[in-house]
Amino acid sequence: MDVMTITRSVLLLLLVASVLHGHPDVAKATAVTGGRLTDGGDRNETKVYIVFTARQTPPPPPESAVELDMSESADISAKIKTFHHALLSDAIDGSSSSARDRVVYHYTRSLHGFAARLTEEEKNNLARKEGVLSIHERVMYRPQTTRSWDFLGLPLHEHPSLPFEQDVIIGVIDTGITPGSESFSDDGLAPPPAKWKGRCSKRINCNNKIIGAWAYDGGYPDGPASPIDDVGHGTHVASTAAGRAVGSASLYGVANGTARGAVPGTRLAIYKVCWYNSGCASDDILAAFDDAIADGVDVITAPISLETVSEYADDVLAIGAFHAVRRGVLTSVPAGNCGPKLGTVSNVAPWMITAAGTTTDRRIVSRLVLGNGKRILAHSINTFPDIGKQSLLVAPGSCNETLEGAMYKGAILLCPPQQEIVPYVVIRSGAAGIILVDTSEDKDKSFTFPLPVVLVWPAQFQDILRYYNESRYPVATILNSETVYNAEAPSVAGFSSRGPNLIAPGVLKPDISAPGVEILAAWSPLSAPSTSYEDVRVVPYNIISGTSMACPHVTGAAAYVKSVHPQWSPAAIISSLVTTATPLQSNVHEAEFAYGAGQANPTRAVDPGLVYNASEADYVNLLCAQGYNTTQLATMTGTSTTCSWPTGYMADLNYPSIAVPVINYGVDFAVEIPRKVTNVGPVNSVYRAKISSAQGITVSVEPDKLAFTAERQELSFTVSVMGSLQTPAADGGSLGASASIIWSDGKHQVRSPIYVFPKQFRSYVEPAECRCRPGKCDGQLDY
Repeated sequence: MDVMTITRSVLLLLLVASVLHGHPDVAKATAVTGGRLTDGGDRNETKVYIVFTARQTPPPPPESAVELDMSESADISAKIKTFHHALLSDAIDGSSSSARDRVVYHYTRSLHGFAARLTEEEKNNLARKEGVLSIHERVMYRPQTTRSWDFLGLPLHEHPSLPFEQDVIIGVIDTGITPGSESFSDDGLAPPPAKWKGRCSKRINCNNKIIGAWAYDGGYPDGPASPIDDVGHGTHVASTAAGRAVGSASLYGVANGTARGAVPGTRLAIYKVCWYNSGCASDDILAAFDDAIADGVDVITAPISLETVSEYADDVLAIGAFHAVRRGVLTSVPAGNCGPKLGTVSNVAPWMITAAGTTTDRRIVSRLVLGNGKRILAHSINTFPDIGKQSLLVAPGSCNETLEGAMYKGAILLCPPQQEIVPYVVIRSGAAGIILVDTSEDKDKSFTFPLPVVLVWPAQFQDILRYYNESRYPVATILNSETVYNAEAPSVAGFSSRGPNLIAPGVLKPDISAPGVEILAAWSPLSAPSTSYEDVRVVPYNIISGTSMACPHVTGAAAYVKSVHPQWSPAAIISSLVTTATPLQSNVHEAEFAYGAGQANPTRAVDPGLVYNASEADYVNLLCAQGYNTTQLATMTGTSTTCSWPTGYMADLNYPSIAVPVINYGVDFAVEIPRKVTNVGPVNSVYRAKISSAQGITVSVEPDKLAFTAERQELSFTVSVMGSLQTPAADGGSLGASASIIWSDGKHQVRSPIYVFPKQFRSYVEPAECRCRPGKCDGQLDY
C-alpha cells in the first residue's frame, strides 16, 4: 500500500474530531429570513446589512471615556435610534414600526450606525439616502496554560505586587465563558472598579472576576442567547489571558502544572458573538465593540479573523478596533492559521496588535508500540483510561461507511490513507483505536480525537505496514500521551499566517509572537475535548493550538503593562511589547513575516525606556496615504475627517517596526523613514543607535544619538535604508533581508526590526486564494 499525499481520510477525521479554535475559514454572508440564515438567491429575501451613518452627536474626545448621566445617555441614544428608523422607513417605503422590526442592532454607544434586515432593492434605496455613509453585507468571522507564561519569563503575580492589577478590565469577544471554572474564581477580589459601566445577562452568574457577560445573536436583547460557553474556545482564551492560578491543572494528567493568566487579578468582561453552528457575525462583532468600549474595558482580545485580508473600511474588526483606540483601548488579534503561505495574515490594521503563534519548550507526544518491540513516536493527544493494552492490528480495507456493521472489538485499525474516515462507524465497530498517516506540512502540534489515534508520518506508516505484512499475528499498543522537552523552542508554528501585509505593505505584520501550540487552559463542560459528538468526556482543562491561543498571551502581556502604566496609550503599549520582544532565530525563510519582532517578553515590556507613540490623527494620515476618500474615512472614524494635501506616505506612520517593500531582487533602492520616540524612562538619558544589517543592505540613522532632558520628551530621527536585495540561496535562506536598530542607554535595549522584501514574490496569494485547509492549518471542526 503506497502512502498518498495528504489524504481525505486524515482531513475528514480532523474535521469531525478536532476543536473549533483555529479554523479561519469564513462563510460568505447569506440571506436571512426572520433572522435565520438561508441559501439566498431571491431578491425578495432579506439579508443582514451593517449601515454606517453620519454622526448625530458630537464625538467624544479621543482616548477618553466621557461620563454621561443615565438620562442624558438615554436621550442621545433615543435620538439616534429615531434617526435610524426614519432613514430605514423611507428606504423600505413602510411605517416606522416596520422599520423598528427590521433593525438588528443600533450602534449608539461608541460607533454610529445600525444593522438591519433588507432586500437588495431596499439596500440600494437606503444607500442613496443622505446621512448614509456606507453599507456592508454581513460576513462571518471564525475563531482562529500551564507552561506558556513561565516560558515567557513572567512569574506568578498576586496583588498587591501590581498596584493597578484589579483596575484592568479585559474584554473577550469570543464564544462565551464557563463561570463555574476555578480559573474564574473571585476569591479575594474587591468589587469591580467604578469605571465599569457594563451589564450581566440574567442567564449567567457574574462575580468580581467575571464582572459582565452578554450574548449577541442577531440582535435579540438577552433573548434565548446565553453567554455560557458551549464550545470551549472563549473559556480557553479568557483563562489564558487572565485566569486565576489553579494548581495541578492538566488534561487527564498530561501537561500538569499551575494554569494561570498573565495578571490573575484582572477583571473579565465577556461578549459572546461566536456560535457553534454559524460562526461570528460581523453585525454581532460590531455590537460587541460598541458595548465593550462604552463599558470601560482597557484591553480587548478578539481571537477571530476573516479567511482573507480586507480593506480596513470593510473589516468590522478594524473598524471596531479603530474606535477602541479613540477611547484608549487596545485590541489584540490573531495573525490567522493559513501559514506557511505568504500574504495570508488577515488582521493587519496598525492600530491592532497582531499575534503569531510559536512553540514552547514542552511538546506532547504519543507512542505506538508494535509487537516486534519497535516504538513509534506519534503526534496525537491520547488521554483515554483504558488504552495501553496490546491489541490486534487489523487492516479492514476501509474505515468509512463500508465498515458499518462490522465488529473489531479491541482491535487497532490500520486505516487506508486514500479513503475517507467515518469516526462514528469506527467507534461503533468497537475498535480500540486507529492509525492514520499525516503528510501535511504542519509538524508543530498534536490533535485530540474522540478515540485513541496515532497520527504518524509517511515513513513511520511504511514501517507499520511492513510489520503488519510480515507478521502472522500483528499486534500493537497505543500509550497515553506524555510531555517531552522541545529544545528548538521557541519557533514559529507552521500554521501561523505569514506576511506581508497586503493592505499596507509598509506596516510589518504580524507584530509579535507568543505561545500558540498545545496550550493548556480552562474548558467548557458542555464541549468534549475533541468537540466531537461521539466524545463523551468532560474536562475542566483542555489542550489546543492556534494563533487564537497566541492572541490571549499577547492580550495578557498588554494587560500586564497596563497594570503598571494605566495611562499609556494603545500605541505605547504596542511599542513596549514590540521593542522588547526576544528576537527569534530565523529558522523559517519568511523571517519577520512569520514572527514579527519576536517572542513577547512581558517583564521587559513594563520598562521599555522609549516608546513609539501614535494618535488617531496619525492613523488617519495613514488612511489618507492609502487613498481613502471622505466616505471611507467617515466609515472608519465616525467623523467628517478629510485628508490634507499633499498626503504623506504609509512609511511615515510612527510604527515600532519597519517594513521596506522594494521592486525586486537585484534592483537598487534607497528610502528614508521618519520616526520619533518618547522617553518613558529616566529624565536625563542618552541613547545611542546600534545597527544590525544584512549583506547588500546599508542602514543608517540620523542623528545616531538622542539626549533626553525631560520626562515624556519626544525626539525625532530618520532611518535610511539602501542597497540591493540579494536573491536568496537555492537551498533556502530568508526571502528578504533582516536588519534592526537598537537604541541603548546602557540599560534599555529598544529594538526595531527592519525587513526588506521584494514586492514581486510569486508565492504571494491573492485574497481569494487564501483558503485554510484542515490539517494544513489547524485541521479543526468548522462552525
